Amino acid sequence: MPTADKRTRARELVMQVICQMDVQGAAAMDMLGVFLTENTDDPDIRQRAEKWAKGAWESIAECDKLITTAAAKWELSRLNQVDRSILRLGAYQLKYCPDIPAKVVINEMIELAKKYSAESSPAFVNGVMDAIYKKLKADSDTKCEK
Repeated sequence: MPTADKRTRARELVMQVICQMDVQGAAAMDMLGVFLTENTDDPDIRQRAEKWAKGAWESIAECDKLITTAAAKWELSRLNQVDRSILRLGAYQLKYCPDIPAKVVINEMIELAKKYSAESSPAFVNGVMDAIYKKLKADSDTKCEK
């Protein structure tokens, strides 16, 4: 399996884990290893998914703040669970995974929305992810100027 496909599969698993965390809270993290083992036999995918899931969970408040700012007309709690999970993963990767190009993150989140969510979700996810990216870029540019 090519590396890009492994990353895509890892993102799918992380999105599912974030959905579980949304419902079960920290208890979902206790079952992370079991969930990943049951859903892939590829150690690279498991390792990457575990890293991203833990990172997203540890930074969920910051990710939610980014999403809330970017989707000003939408209350986070009113978003469907899949879209909220996709946006949380995307916000985490844009903010905390500088090794992944922003265009790749945004495109992957749109693809997740196409595969797992409602017909209108890809456009919504695209808009929110783009707004998060622009905010992070503006914040970064401001820090560089000081």
